[in-house]
Amino acid sequence: MIGPEGNQLGIVPIEKARQIANQCELDLVEVAPQANPPVCRVMDFSKFKYDQEKKEREAKKHQKQIRLKEIRLKPNIDDHDYQIKLKQAIGFLKKKDKVKVSLFFRGRQMEHVELGRKLIDRFIVDTQSDAQIEKEPLLEGKVISLVLAPK
Repeated sequence: MIGPEGNQLGIVPIEKARQIANQCELDLVEVAPQANPPVCRVMDFSKFKYDQEKKEREAKKHQKQIRLKEIRLKPNIDDHDYQIKLKQAIGFLKKKDKVKVSLFFRGRQMEHVELGRKLIDRFIVDTQSDAQIEKEPLLEGKVISLVLAPK
């Protein structure tokens, strides 16, 4: 048993431990039930619980949420527009966000899927220094998509 000031009181029967806790007007909390004999502590349980929640909130504050950003392309994109989309994707990757690149085909463009593949391959080569491929390019219906993760 551990006392209210953190000092060890040794092995104490449960009735005596409850009496000590009642005298101090605190709670008797079992901190290590798997130990032999189990370890109990005299403490203010509500204050202990509040401190634990406060630590969890503080730890959550310092976590970085990874977001998934999407870049949408079409196979007949102009070079300047492509460069802007590329800069945007690299900016997302530098902020440690994942980037999903989606290349949309419309109408007759589906007959020239190889143009889309070339564009996706070019995008992969251009972002190679900042990203690694998390999900390979895959044609799903009328969309080729891939996911890039920051290095």
